[in-house]
Order: sequence, then structure tokens, then C-alpha cells
Amino acid sequence: MLNDLLILRKIKEGNIKAFESLFRQYYSSLYLYALGITSRKDISEEIVQELFYILWKERESIQIYRSLKSYLYKAVRNQSLQYHERTNVENRHREKVLSNSTELEDNTRHTPQEEIEYKELEDVVNKTLKKLPERRLKIFKMHRMEGKKYKEIAELLSVSIKTVEAEMSKTYSQLRHEIEKYKQVL
Repeated sequence: MLNDLLILRKIKEGNIKAFESLFRQYYSSLYLYALGITSRKDISEEIVQELFYILWKERESIQIYRSLKSYLYKAVRNQSLQYHERTNVENRHREKVLSNSTELEDNTRHTPQEEIEYKELEDVVNKTLKKLPERRLKIFKMHRMEGKKYKEIAELLSVSIKTVEAEMSKTYSQLRHEIEKYKQVL
């Protein structure tokens, strides 16, 4: 515990050697821990590298009250579980889209009412997107239309991954709200 506090103090002061020492000491075990949760080598590497990147970037303001080791493991655990949650949501969404597209292929003819409702819903989505703040819209387009990952967007816009996640969450929330309002009118 005392050693952790000393290392953390040195890192906060910008001592790169202390940071490198911490990295070498924990990287492999944190990577294996993440791998045990995610079962993906690339994701596990990304999670641990991002953790150390943020630790260095925010070293001056970071507050660790327990041991540094438990902080690192807890951060890796949380990010790994968030990856699982995101993956599950994406898989459910993909399955829903695929089942809907299969239904559409089976029923290629749409009634005029269905076509009108689709057009109205598309208008609701487009109007909602136009109301978004500029950065939020840019993040949404980069992710949904350009297929960029959160980490890539964060690097391109010089923001944290948490900011990208928060902006995407707000966008989805706003879209859900507007679509629910539209459904109530029907």
C-alpha cells in the first residue's frame, strides 16, 4: 500500500520511469484478467492500454483512495463488463434488424399506410438528428454512418472514450423519446 502511494505520487509528478515501472508490473496480469472476461485478445489489449493512457493523461487529477492495484483491476473489470454489455446490445440490435430485413424480404409489398408511416418515422429521426448539438451529431455520424469505433472517435476529436459513450447514449435516448412521442400519435 505504501509502495503504491509512492508510485502514484511519482506518477502525479510526471515521473515517466515510475509510470513505465507500473506499466511493466501490471500490464500482463491486467491483460489476462480482461481476457478472462472478454475472451477477446484485441479488446483486452485495448482495455488495458486505454486504462494506462487515461492514468497517464489524467495523472494530476486522479484520486485513488485504496491500493493502486485494486484500482487498476477494478477499472479493467468495469471496462470489460461494459464491453460485454455493449456487445450484447449490439447483438440484440443486429438480430432485430436481420429479422426485420428477413420479414421485409418476405413481404416486399407494403401498404400505402406502411409507406407513409415509414416516411414519417424517417422524418422524425432526421428532425431529431438536426436538433442535436454539433459535437453530438458529429460523434453519431462518425459511429453510425462511418462505422468508427468509440476509441477511434475519441482520438480524432481529442475527447475521452467516456465522452463519446455519453454523447452516443444521449443521442439514443433522445431518438427513443422522439420515436415514442411519434408512436403515441399513431
